[in-house]
Amino acid sequence: MSIVLIADDNKQITSILEEYSKKEGHTVHVAHDGLDAIDKFRKFNPDILLLDVMMPQMDGFEVCREIRKTSNIPVIMITARGEDFEKIMGLDIGADDYIVKPFSPEEVMARVRANLRRMSKADGQKSQTLTYDNLNINLDDYIVTIDENVITLTKKELEILWTLAANKNKVYSRDNLLNTVWGYEYFGDSRTVDSHIKRLRSKLEAVSHENWAIKTIWGVGYKFEGKLDEK
Repeated sequence: MSIVLIADDNKQITSILEEYSKKEGHTVHVAHDGLDAIDKFRKFNPDILLLDVMMPQMDGFEVCREIRKTSNIPVIMITARGEDFEKIMGLDIGADDYIVKPFSPEEVMARVRANLRRMSKADGQKSQTLTYDNLNINLDDYIVTIDENVITLTKKELEILWTLAANKNKVYSRDNLLNTVWGYEYFGDSRTVDSHIKRLRSKLEAVSHENWAIKTIWGVGYKFEGKLDEK
């Protein structure tokens, strides 16, 4: 089965999550602070990370940023507060999901299964690259270039761009994008999509791209519009 890394300074929570993860057949490693989480991530190369936001030494946001420098493993953030800004910040720096304490261990395991299924499906696919005019998206290496200029995107920003660009002129509602990009029925706020699209557009605008754009369809959602198709 998979290797699960659980990072939380609350030993009661880690004990419960460890027990449920082992029942599902996973190998489990536990960290109780941010630095320990980074160390065990590098040592054990886990398949998924359950990551608390508020930890000593290094908080969950810093841990997620560090891990995203080298890995695209699923990261599920765990927060005790649940304010919108924390949820959006976690997703914007590359987390795949978030869960607010108190939570049901069964719900956490359902999220773990969904994220692992999504990763397994992606690993089994053929090489995933897409080119449209001066835009190139490489989903294997998580690299986006415009006229060979590398555009630094978070994991979810890139996946949203891929989803839209691979389906030119198809309109996706916010809920469609949440379900498609996160890979299952998402429990979060659809405003997360607006935040991602805003940041994505800002980064893409760093390099000129006259023949394509991410368009807002008011009252509906978003689409990738390619002008070359109209010629």
